Amino acid sequence: MQRQGSIGGGSAAIRIRVTGGVLLVAHLALVAWLMLRPLDVPWVMPPNLRPLAGIRADLALGWPGAARPLGEGLALLAPLGVLLPMAHGRLTVSPLASLFRTAAAGALISLGIALLQTGVPGRVVDVDSLLLNTAGVVLAHLAVVPAGRVWLRRRDAREPGAAGPAVTVQEELSQGRTPTIPRVGIAP
Repeated sequence: MQRQGSIGGGSAAIRIRVTGGVLLVAHLALVAWLMLRPLDVPWVMPPNLRPLAGIRADLALGWPGAARPLGEGLALLAPLGVLLPMAHGRLTVSPLASLFRTAAAGALISLGIALLQTGVPGRVVDVDSLLLNTAGVVLAHLAVVPAGRVWLRRRDAREPGAAGPAVTVQEELSQGRTPTIPRVGIAP
């Protein structure tokens, strides 16, 4: 039985989900390696626990000076905006619910990284990195996922051998009357 609302039929859906899962694991391993390795620095800035303070400080440097740190914050977890829905494999889903789930997952992963960084020498917590990482996930999701789902739906509709709508348990054909034992009476 096919999962309700999953991508296409058969091997294409499995390939997309497996590819999304493998790329998701590879990306998270790369992020963990980049963000959780110790830094050998002579001194460390204090932790930034005030929202938007670091972003304001970066913007005070001017646009060319702010582009790199803000771009790095946005780009670090941005692929999750595409890889999480890809690994989930659903084609027909509410766009708002998909965006909310992906943003929440991105924020939780960013928060996990920030919490793990507290025990790594040379790394400090920065609340603005949580905001930038989540914004990057949301922007990537909005830029790619809705258009990709529309493209996949159109592709499935054009294919002549495309599978019909998924059959759920309620829609299965009846297999006849339920057998009864005639010797057993009904309880009073």
